[in-house]
Amino acid sequence: MAMEPAFKTKRQPLEELLASAVAGDDRAYREFLIEASAVLRRFVARRVPRNAVAFDVEDLVQEILMAVHRKRHTWRTDEPVGPWLFAIARYKTIDAYRRRGQRVDVDIADFADLLEDPSTVPTATAHDVNRALGTLAGKQRAVVSALSVEGRSIGETAERFGMSEGAVRVAFHRGLAALAKKFGQN
Repeated sequence: MAMEPAFKTKRQPLEELLASAVAGDDRAYREFLIEASAVLRRFVARRVPRNAVAFDVEDLVQEILMAVHRKRHTWRTDEPVGPWLFAIARYKTIDAYRRRGQRVDVDIADFADLLEDPSTVPTATAHDVNRALGTLAGKQRAVVSALSVEGRSIGETAERFGMSEGAVRVAFHRGLAALAKKFGQN
């Protein structure tokens, strides 16, 4: 039986590691976290002000990694990890600034090479949208469809369905919450 080398000579892409991890490979998950933490440290270090006493890069990286752990089920195996990972990192960085009462602007150019060309990213098809809307009941489905798919305003939708604008907002919010719960985006 051949033994695996103590040190890997070739780095596995984050996608391969996370796909294996999601499938239950603990070793791959450990490697993914090690690789991701190195990338995230550079990401956070570029965003934390040099004189910031209240910011600790390592604390923020750990907070991002915890969010990655909690949200790993939301990564789609047929899509690149980079945009997903940096979206989580961006939001956690912004949250950290907000907790300290500061504003942050994140320059997308810092990680543009890791993002996919938007023209090649698959979008929701009519089938996907109809399938999602099909999980909603009556008014919620009609309201979510009118506002999100047809692009109608709240006022138009309220008039169309004989509802108050507040009722439209409530139905829309509840419909989106139901979709998020159903499709794991909570």
